[in-house]
Amino acid sequence: MIRWTSSSLPTLLFLASMAIAQDKPAVPPLPLDPYDQSGVPLEVMPPKDFQGKKILLIAGRQSHGPGDHEFFAGCAILKSLLEQTPNVHVMMARDGWPKNEALFDLADTIVFYMDGRGGHPVVQGNRLEKMQKLMDKGVGWVNLHYAVDYLPQHGKYVLNWMGGYYEPNYSINPHWDAEIRSLPKHPITRGVKPFKLRDEWYYNMRFIEDMKNVTPILVAIPPDNTRGTPAAKMHPGRPEIMAWAYERSDGGRGFGFTGGHFHRNWGDENFRRIVTNAILWTAKIDIPETGAKVDFNVADLNRNLDRKGKGEFKPILPPPPSTLEK
Repeated sequence: MIRWTSSSLPTLLFLASMAIAQDKPAVPPLPLDPYDQSGVPLEVMPPKDFQGKKILLIAGRQSHGPGDHEFFAGCAILKSLLEQTPNVHVMMARDGWPKNEALFDLADTIVFYMDGRGGHPVVQGNRLEKMQKLMDKGVGWVNLHYAVDYLPQHGKYVLNWMGGYYEPNYSINPHWDAEIRSLPKHPITRGVKPFKLRDEWYYNMRFIEDMKNVTPILVAIPPDNTRGTPAAKMHPGRPEIMAWAYERSDGGRGFGFTGGHFHRNWGDENFRRIVTNAILWTAKIDIPETGAKVDFNVADLNRNLDRKGKGEFKPILPPPPSTLEK
């Protein structure tokens, strides 16, 4: 059971006021266990007569400290957001890989939100070859945050699925305030306004030759003192791509998104809508002109968290309003 102290009261009042301001239910009655993940249904197959789109969300294992890399809680939020679009069935798996691999064969698109590089669940054993068979069928491919990070020998696969990836010692992963001053005309950006948000925004990605069929979605100019690799230092002042869409020659679609380090950012409407729109787009769902519905109660930032450390629980607060003036 989580102990809420008197020092928690200002935070709880703030969360409640935010919820009321958004016309959402107030913070649930205390005591609240933010680590209780039992209410999230896992690996639920769609009904046999289901005719809509099927999305497979895969959350990685516990990673980093409290409030960072909250893969399970983040996927639980994404599940609730995606299910606000009609005719969508979301299947969620945990710990980096489904127990029932048959879920892959059902999916119209697959979303990975987890640690990457050499420990990436996708690169273990013969899984890359298995994923290639799905890509050949036109299944969508989405990687969020650390999941975009691959060693070069694995990245050669992902280039053809997602159009780009984070290459160690070439790309860079600093924390910085990205100012998204403009957005391209694309289904993924519908309903999204220019915004500013702090995250661990990766950049200087390794992209497919000539950026063929790649559409930059989020672009900003990072501080030059964050250009920490020799390759990144070669381009001072250059606008950098932190999220992109890719249309594959096989008809499939990919999306890479480098944000998502800080769990609090799911409290930002623009952040939620970009990711939700993109996942739906990779599943070949028409996105409304106003963007996908992404209603959210900020109290849900403090649900389904991984238990990390033994200190007093500190509630996660949403970031300040981020929309920039045009």
